[in-house]
Amino acid sequence: MTFRMSASLAREKFADIVRRVEYRGERVIVRRHNRDVAAVVPVEDFELLQRIEDQTDIKDALKALKEPRGKTSKQLKAQLGL
Repeated sequence: MTFRMSASLAREKFADIVRRVEYRGERVIVRRHNRDVAAVVPVEDFELLQRIEDQTDIKDALKALKEPRGKTSKQLKAQLGL
């Protein structure tokens, strides 16, 4: 279950929020000026997000390694007249 609350209420109820997240697996969205700005989520959710980001970074790096290289330092020096 996901709850939304203002930042000021979240500040007052932080210990309760942590308990709900830890023991019930709930997610809490913190709002400021009627905008979602942060989330308190179970650590398992965070770790999953980290693994997804890591996999995306690896795929991007492998793709970049397959792309043609830029100019060599010799070519750059020649272009700059050095």
